[in-house]
Amino acid sequence: MDEEPDIPVRDWLPRTAALLVGTLALASAFIAAYVGALHQPTPRDVPVGVALGDQRARAVLAAVRGATDTIKPVEYDDPAAADDGLTAREVYAVLTSAPGGGLRLTTASASAPAATELVDQVLGQAARQANLPLQVTDEVPVEGSDPRGLVPFYLAVGYVLGGYLASTALGLKTGTTPRSLRRAGLRIAALAAYAVVLGVLGATIVGPVLDVWDHDVPALAAAGALAVFAAAMVAAAVQGWLGLLGTGLVILLLVVLGNPGSGGVYAPEFLPGWLRGMHRWNVPGLTTDLIKSAVYFDRRSTGWPVGGLVLWAALGVVGLLTATLVRGRRSAARRPASTAPTSTDARSAE
Repeated sequence: MDEEPDIPVRDWLPRTAALLVGTLALASAFIAAYVGALHQPTPRDVPVGVALGDQRARAVLAAVRGATDTIKPVEYDDPAAADDGLTAREVYAVLTSAPGGGLRLTTASASAPAATELVDQVLGQAARQANLPLQVTDEVPVEGSDPRGLVPFYLAVGYVLGGYLASTALGLKTGTTPRSLRRAGLRIAALAAYAVVLGVLGATIVGPVLDVWDHDVPALAAAGALAVFAAAMVAAAVQGWLGLLGTGLVILLLVVLGNPGSGGVYAPEFLPGWLRGMHRWNVPGLTTDLIKSAVYFDRRSTGWPVGGLVLWAALGVVGLLTATLVRGRRSAARRPASTAPTSTDARSAE
């Protein structure tokens, strides 16, 4: 039996050490991000809507705001505008005066059950201290089969994971950087088709199969397809420029920072300050918001999540195409025309 030739230590040790150091850095960042973000959620500035002309409700919110920074009043011109803010996911609840001298709190637990529970608790205590009866109505309730509201987040994680894994698999098989625009176009088309299939599969699993949601399955499938494609193109662009080592950066952006910063486990107002705004621009956060909007809320609330994911997908397409023009053609030009590519050449040059 043939024996494998001994490879000098100096040939494999530096690369192996670099890979191990990289994985140590990613694992440490994962621990720091997840534990740091989720171990002690501290809510601050949870938005609650109120109409400018509603003096009773404004007075209660002002008293709460003076005592704690947990609740943040968001003022609207009139009650109708405040209700629109609730269904557009600008606020978690709306406080209004009720006939007979009491208060009415209208919530949307589908946005984040923990946030609406907090608002209910804080404003309920404030109303009791002011001797005002408080009527609570959940205008957009979370599905009974998902009482903690975590399915949108886990579905988003699956979509994003599927997207960057598909890109990585293609990179391993055919090379991280396409050698021509035609091959880049084929890769983009393959990832787009994959995104549509996974979008439909994910919506089908949480809909008809697991019966979490029995409505808006087409909208959910479309949201999933967009999310998968955006994640796949971000990964393809980074890997196109950096090779398979770029996978580490993709994991950092989409998993290590993306998941805890998505606002999926805890509402953004419960996270540390450095993570609070991240859900508005990272792919997992945009995907989570889009899924919630597609299933529960007014279509107007889908505007920025759709726009953000389209922007990421477009940047990924441009990034992959430019990597092809710069790195792919340069690699192809360096290889002698008469030399047939080996499997190793294909993986490094494509």
